[in-house]
Formats: sequence, structure tokens, C-alpha cells
Amino acid sequence: MDFIDESRIYAKAGDGGNGCLSFRREKFVPKGGPDGGDGGKGGDVIIEATPDVKTLLEQRYHPHYKAKRGQHGKGKNCTGRSGDNLIIHVPVGTIIKEIPNGDIIADLLRPGDSIVVARGGAGGRGNARFATPTLQAPRYCEPGSPGEEKVLSLELKLLADVGLVGFPNAGKSTLVSRVSRARPKIANYPFTTTVPNLGMVEWKGSDFVMADIPGIIKGAHKGAGLGLRFLRHIERTGIIVYVIDTSPETERDPVDEFMVLRDELGTYSEALLKRAQIVALNKCDIPEAHQRAKEAIAIITDKGYPCFMISALAGKGINYLLDGIVRELVTTQVGRLKVEG
Repeated sequence: MDFIDESRIYAKAGDGGNGCLSFRREKFVPKGGPDGGDGGKGGDVIIEATPDVKTLLEQRYHPHYKAKRGQHGKGKNCTGRSGDNLIIHVPVGTIIKEIPNGDIIADLLRPGDSIVVARGGAGGRGNARFATPTLQAPRYCEPGSPGEEKVLSLELKLLADVGLVGFPNAGKSTLVSRVSRARPKIANYPFTTTVPNLGMVEWKGSDFVMADIPGIIKGAHKGAGLGLRFLRHIERTGIIVYVIDTSPETERDPVDEFMVLRDELGTYSEALLKRAQIVALNKCDIPEAHQRAKEAIAIITDKGYPCFMISALAGKGINYLLDGIVRELVTTQVGRLKVEG
């Protein structure tokens, strides 16, 4: 399934039904009087967040939404039936903006959050509504009001407790697959991960969502590599974990790699640098990488960042990394934790 995190839709609420022009006709009732009923209200267009939907794929390929109109009024004071509401289901974390002004209408952060984006038109009044002592046989009624029309922009920002950030092939997908049941694509070439992958991690009575963000390179905030497309998904992560490749195959120094990643996030949004941050020096099962990691860990720790030496492939050091993540989650009170006791 394609991962679509942006879409534009057209929403049209239902028109109100017309009022009815009718007079009572019964035997032995010479002056029945007006009995035209009101028209029904048009249906609303509602956007609702649900955990069952993971992408804006449906909205990308079916962008037009129109709610049912209200039925017309009938004789015998029968009111027309209101049009059914149209509910559009979107992923949790969807931001709704109005086009062309770009104003944010809603930010659906929790399952079940919803908002009426286009209200249905009111039903017109039947002629029975206009009867008065001086006008006992009104011969007019009202048409229904048109429903609202909106052009909206939908933007998905993933909700995760922990976001993995790193250069391509740093081992982020391997780490997610090691600590959760997520099975992202893993291969030995750059930009294997082209969409964010989410995994639920359970560790020592706690659980949290970990997101594997596609590889970031120098200049990503200017569009290099995969560019800005996935940087926004980091904005809602409670903890940022930098996954650094320490293997001798890479020509980058681990400390320089960490600083480049940190600068890219800071250039995109300074608020990201205020989040809890952890550094995971990966591929330390290789002897040469282990030595490079030992040299880097002293420098990075002096800068005030918790640092762990791990091997996502071999499973080494991951327990200590998960302990550090849980400590940060408890300290900062972020994420969906279920801590025992």
C-alpha cells in the first residue's frame, strides 16, 4: 500500500430540501387550510480520525465528497427526511487546512476526534408555516438552503513516542525490526526506506511507538535526498534517537555525522532540538567500528547526550538502549506508557 501523507479534497454538504406548497383536501372539510411540510436538512461532511486508517491514500485517489441532500417537504405537514451525514475517515495525526488561506481548521490528535468541515443547508419552510389569522391560505413556501462547499488540504504527521533519525543505511529499519514486530524493507543500498515505518515496542512493562524515519542527508531541509517530505513526521516524536553508522565502510566520522543530523533538524525546526535526544552508535559488532564508537562516545557524552553502543543486526547493546529510552519517556512524561507500579 502506498504511503500518502498529503492530499487535497473537495467537500460539498447536502442542500436543504424545499418546503411544500399544499392544502388539505378531505371530504366534509371545506376549509382544510395549508398543510405543506418543511424540507429536510442537508447532510454534513465530517472528518474523523481513526486508528484503522494509516494513510491518506483514499483521499488522494477519491478527492470529491458530497453529502446527501435533504428530502422535500410533503403534504399533510410531513417534513422531509434529513440527508445522511458523510464521514471521511483519516489517520490519527491529520491536520486539516482550508484552501486558499491555509488556516488550520483542526488537528486530529486522538482516535475519535472529528470536525464538521461543511455544514448541510437548512430545509425550506412549507406554506403551513406562514399561515396567520389574517393570511389563512398562503400560497408560497421556501426553497432549501445550499450546503457549504470547501476545498481542504489534508496533511498527515505521524504520532510516535520515539523517532529514529539517521543517514541512509545507518541501520534504523534493522533496529525497528529487532525491537518490534514491524517488518520494514531492509537492503544494502541507500534509501531502502522510502516511507516511515511504525513499530510498537514492549519493554519491561512499558510500551511505546517507534518510528523509522526515511534517511536524512546533509541539505535535506533544502530538498536534498528525500527532502522535506518526511522531516515533518519527526515534529511529533517525544524522543529523537540518532542512529549513527560507525562501520569502517562509511567515510563519515561518527561525531561529524551526528552534528550534521542535529543541524539538519535544527534548521528545519529549532523546537526539535529541545526534545529529549539519544545517540545510538550502531554496527559496533565490527571490531573497527567498536573502536570508532569508543572514541566518539566520549565526545558525544561530553556534549550532554546519552550515548549507547549497539549492533542492531547482532542484537548487542539494544537492552541498554531500550532502558535509556524508557527512562527518558518516564522523565519527560511523553508517550503512551504503562509503567508497572
